[in-house]
Amino acid sequence: MREALQLAARAVGLTEPNPRVGCVLTDADGRVIGSGHTQPAGEAHAEIMALRDAQARGHATVGATAYVTLEPCAHHGRTGPCCDALAAAGVGRVVAALADPNPLVGGQGFARLRAAGARVDTGLLADEARELNLGFFSRMVRKTPWVRLKVAASLDGKTALDNGTSQWITSGPARADGHAWRARAGAILTGIGTVREDNPRLDVRLAPCPRQPPLVIIDSRLDTPPDAQLFIEGRAVWIYGAVPPDDRARALQQRGATVRLMPGAGHKVDLPAVLRDLAAQGVNELHVEAGHKLNGSLLREGLVDELLVYLAPTLIGQGRDMAAFGPLAQLDQAIGLEFMSSAMVGPDLRLLARLPGRSRF
Repeated sequence: MREALQLAARAVGLTEPNPRVGCVLTDADGRVIGSGHTQPAGEAHAEIMALRDAQARGHATVGATAYVTLEPCAHHGRTGPCCDALAAAGVGRVVAALADPNPLVGGQGFARLRAAGARVDTGLLADEARELNLGFFSRMVRKTPWVRLKVAASLDGKTALDNGTSQWITSGPARADGHAWRARAGAILTGIGTVREDNPRLDVRLAPCPRQPPLVIIDSRLDTPPDAQLFIEGRAVWIYGAVPPDDRARALQQRGATVRLMPGAGHKVDLPAVLRDLAAQGVNELHVEAGHKLNGSLLREGLVDELLVYLAPTLIGQGRDMAAFGPLAQLDQAIGLEFMSSAMVGPDLRLLARLPGRSRF
């Protein structure tokens, strides 16, 4: 199962909107006879890749055991049901880490395997398997993506000087690491403030990536400049506004952007509605790189699941904060976090912190 999880990790950034799944086939003596992981959407799932690998290596699969990190699918999408493929191959036992939260599967894969005479066991390394697909579970259960807010800051928590200068607070290695986190996301989200001040590309350039994740812009008045360098050929741009469409909307659509109106209170964009809409479009993990105002709004509305923070060994003093919310009347109103991991990336410190209880859904 650990080998299957390692295979599933290779599918990060590759399988959206499908989950990252790995599969290992063993014979009666426990020897590995085939393995594989899920391919891009519309192509073979992990179980099919493992069966093909076993066939290519000349191994029979009758009576084999399949170790798979998620319940084999039981529905016809762009590919056929994996549970039926395993049964047809004569696999005698399936060890699955987790049941699939997709209501189109939801135990049906296990039921059909058992009906075909296979033994099914579940729960092995379930926590590790679930962590690898938190975004998929979030979309299936909560109907919203897993939201990760990325911040690059000085040691005293400043993301820019007072005049807006922010390039570069953190080091080249930290920026490359941040691009690797962009690559794993179903979409990248920013705000119009960042677009107008920095004119960023917000693409993946410094890490391997089989596709450019769509860019989502929160832009109440549709002020995104049509000549902004974020418009990259082949990359989808989704702009969420709050005003009726006019010439600005048409100009953005001519640049290839999809404009959606999600008006909320105070002529602002309805952020919870945006998350629901992104989930409906198949976004599992949403990677946020925005300014202090939008960061503050997302945190204040309870929409952030975890923070990915890069801290540079510098002190800026007066400058822009990570997130603008509050002021709080007392300390117990502060947003509490749990540190999940820490690591040095070049000279900078990378912290991953999660809001308590966010992964229990």
